[in-house]
Amino acid sequence: MDDVIKAFNLSDTIVLENGKQNSSLKMAIEDCKDLLFFAIDELEASKIFVRDNNINNIHDRVADLKNWLGAVVAYQQSCLDGFDSDAEKEVQARLQTGGLDNLGKLSALALDIVAGLAQILNALNLNLSTKPTSSSRRLLDVEPDGFPSWMSVADRKLLAGNSVAPNAVVAKDGSGQYKTILDAINSYPKNHQGRYVIYVKAGVYDEYITVDKKKPNLLIYGDGPTKTIVTGSKNFKDGWKTIRTATFSTVAEDFIAKSMAFENTAGASKHQAVALRVQGDRSAFFDCAMHGFQDTLYAHAHRQFYRNCEISGTVDFIFGYGTTLIQSSKIIVRKPDPNQQNIVVADGTDQKNMPTGVVLQNCQILPEAALEPTKLTVKSYLARPWKAYSRAIFMENTIGDLIQPDGFLPWSGNQFLDTCFFAEYANTGAGADVKTRVKWSRGVLTKGDAAKYTADQWLQANSWLPATGIPFDLGLTK
Repeated sequence: MDDVIKAFNLSDTIVLENGKQNSSLKMAIEDCKDLLFFAIDELEASKIFVRDNNINNIHDRVADLKNWLGAVVAYQQSCLDGFDSDAEKEVQARLQTGGLDNLGKLSALALDIVAGLAQILNALNLNLSTKPTSSSRRLLDVEPDGFPSWMSVADRKLLAGNSVAPNAVVAKDGSGQYKTILDAINSYPKNHQGRYVIYVKAGVYDEYITVDKKKPNLLIYGDGPTKTIVTGSKNFKDGWKTIRTATFSTVAEDFIAKSMAFENTAGASKHQAVALRVQGDRSAFFDCAMHGFQDTLYAHAHRQFYRNCEISGTVDFIFGYGTTLIQSSKIIVRKPDPNQQNIVVADGTDQKNMPTGVVLQNCQILPEAALEPTKLTVKSYLARPWKAYSRAIFMENTIGDLIQPDGFLPWSGNQFLDTCFFAEYANTGAGADVKTRVKWSRGVLTKGDAAKYTADQWLQANSWLPATGIPFDLGLTK
């Protein structure tokens, strides 16, 4: 915690020294401060968890602890990602020596210890208690009906499919309570208990939205991803930091979106341009679309689930530091600029025991119509290693012939090739032949190893996904 506070205070000093002369640097430092706030919150949750638990009830809570510690590393890395130019790199170095490096190292050490503890407990096959704790974060206790114990009867009816009136209605034509989505989100009552539901009628909503962490349990739904569309065009080339380019961001826990689209229309030539950024734990998306080019979906941190969605882009268009499962969705590769290659996934896992990565299960990976004529000459890849322990698993997908036979692309020379983890299981289609994959990929997983990346084990899904009302496959389907 001391290292976070040290880095936070140093960032204030640097703003005073440089902020007025350099707006880009000021943005990077302000973003870093926000991320350090989030890191403090995760560390506090971890500290309370350890304080209030003992060996008799910790076993089934290890996933939560790893989740929080993994997020600390995600925020530390995201902070560093924001410094781009040579001048900004000098400030980055000051922050690293001023506490950020220690924060990353200590978080990584804690993850190693937790991972080792979990292995010991499993090896001993201890039958340990799973009593609720007094941790400041809600943990994953489940009732016999499949819903969390904290969920009200009204919310259970809502998420089981029963008709419940929304708390707020958005309509551009004035037929709702609000004309903008942001106004409806801002109507969320202070200290609200239970699910807060917003219905967004058909329309194109040109606005930038952040669901802050004080608005948990928000459900927002539209009239379908071709009818209810949130759009924006902020991008890196026009001077925005990547984290600030997002059209829609959600930081709150237990966020659900259904039947709507999030897009960034900046175009391939504008480089990083995020359509949707997801940071809150236990976020879920159903029947949604995320359209963009480079960096379309920023799976920033924590556990997140996507089902029956359509995600399109060009370069690294699914990226981030989250624990992400995309299931039964369409992954649409778009036509890039002439000097670009397509890469579906760029995962940011930076430490070996971070519980993070991107898993695609039972998806279709295919070209958009504009790419179809040149799909065999434009090079498209499944993933490349953005960080040292980048992790991407492709299982039970249908992979089109647009994907290069070698499958995966290095980031820079031989960097991270020995430590990244790219693997496949039971994929089909013209682009699924593993015999020609790069030698540094992990090849084909066994069924037992593939099961580690299913919703059950990867997301601890049985403890929270039933509460979303979204269909999901708990395990492998083949």
